[in-house]
Amino acid sequence: MNLQHLKYIVEVEHTGSITKAAENLFMGQPNLSKDIKDMENEIGFKIFKRSAKGVVPTDRGLEFLQYAKSILVQINKIESLYKDKRKDSVNFSIILPRATYLSYAVTEFVKKINGEQGLNINIKETNSIEVINSITIGEFNLGIIRFENNYDQFFMSLVNEKNLKSEVLWDYEYRVILSVDNRLRDRETVTRRELEQMIEIVHGDTSVPYLSSAYYSKENKRSLRQISVHERGSQFDILTRVPDTYMWVSAIPDEILQKTGCKQVRCSDARRKVKDVLIYRKDYKLTQYDREFVSELNKLIDELKSSLSLQDAGNTQI
Repeated sequence: MNLQHLKYIVEVEHTGSITKAAENLFMGQPNLSKDIKDMENEIGFKIFKRSAKGVVPTDRGLEFLQYAKSILVQINKIESLYKDKRKDSVNFSIILPRATYLSYAVTEFVKKINGEQGLNINIKETNSIEVINSITIGEFNLGIIRFENNYDQFFMSLVNEKNLKSEVLWDYEYRVILSVDNRLRDRETVTRRELEQMIEIVHGDTSVPYLSSAYYSKENKRSLRQISVHERGSQFDILTRVPDTYMWVSAIPDEILQKTGCKQVRCSDARRKVKDVLIYRKDYKLTQYDREFVSELNKLIDELKSSLSLQDAGNTQI
């Protein structure tokens, strides 16, 4: 076994396909399959198994992959010590949920960085389980997890188990974003029954398979008419082009709503409370740029809170 083999199995997990992984690694599929089989024979257990979704890790394979990723991350950090970097270079990495306001905050943070500085910025959007795993192995320095309040005990126990620090950024109520041609656009609030007639857009990998059905409330039941996406670009493409679509979201900055033509409203009878929580390793010391980003994010959150308060006050007067 060598480092190249570890890279192979990480790529297979990432793609969910030996064929696709072989293409990305610029090697033949038979050679990749043989290397994986040889590695499995060496360690004494199967790393992957075939399923309806393609190639997925076994239970022991998942544990092995976590160690493999951790080793590769540490190797990359060692290699970076020998690279010629400017002393004033901005090094910043964050993994976060697919949330428009969080992406907006990252953009505002990057815009304010001195244009003459070197940049080494790494951003990834994914689900909360992957955020926790990536922070644990040191793949990213900062992470933000999102979960509904009835999952609080599960996620915070997991954060503590992984020896991570946490800070609640925002505890809020989900809003509903309506498509450009949604028949409910003239409404300032909507009901759950009205939404049942619409097409719901959801992120396809945010379910938590480890939770029992006891955690799920009636507000969280799956819609009968649903489109699953895995990145925010697709969700806005659908919202701007497919009539009667909607999505449960965190507050979206007015600038984005104006650009897309979508509308943000409250649901009067489905109060979905959500938390966004900042996490990082306990042995990690926040850098100047980490603190500047968090400051920029908190500033945006305060602006969104104020905007939502004004919107709700206006709706009450109506």
